[in-house]
Amino acid sequence: MTRVNDRIRAPKVRVVYEDQQLGVMSSRVAVEKAKSVGLDLVEVAPNASPPVCRVCDYGKYKYEQSKLKKKTPKVTNKIKEIKLRVGTDTHDYNIKLARAEQFLDQGNKVRVRLQFRGRENAHREIGFVVLNKAAEDLKQIANVDQAPRLAGRAVNMMLSPLPKEQRKRHFYLSHGSLVDPDDEGDEDVEFDDDEEHDGDDVADTNVATEDQK
Repeated sequence: MTRVNDRIRAPKVRVVYEDQQLGVMSSRVAVEKAKSVGLDLVEVAPNASPPVCRVCDYGKYKYEQSKLKKKTPKVTNKIKEIKLRVGTDTHDYNIKLARAEQFLDQGNKVRVRLQFRGRENAHREIGFVVLNKAAEDLKQIANVDQAPRLAGRAVNMMLSPLPKEQRKRHFYLSHGSLVDPDDEGDEDVEFDDDEEHDGDDVADTNVATEDQK
């Protein structure tokens, strides 16, 4: 909440009036100066040292800030996820990579996840081989943002799309959204740019499978 006039708590503030710096002064004196010209003292940078306050019409300032907020679109990135297995056969592998290409061509990032089961945990190096192959097969449509990395009982890799004019697709999904019968399906996660995502965080995120959409 923006503090105005006597609600400003800092003992000293840096005052700006129009485009001029009036210097550092006590909050009480700054409020008196603002009121002497029929305006308000508005705290515009509370975390500065000392806080920065502007002498202006608070009503007009609030309206301008509201307009600015509406003009700034909320930036949301989407992460789509495809799941591979150590024993994924060629047919299902092609379907998965076709889906990854579709996601990437729509401008989404893609997390490729390979989950180990049972005895597969003793040969985790195979998971890295599979994900590196996927990265190679998708290199004409995606960059590798995060190389294959072990996270618990899975290996994850993050891809981002190449610029649109550079993208080339090789796996064409023309027979519907087929899913491996023993797979839980491919997922997508939405998050804001300023949030951090890493490792197994997706397990704690509210996600929906493609078939539920």
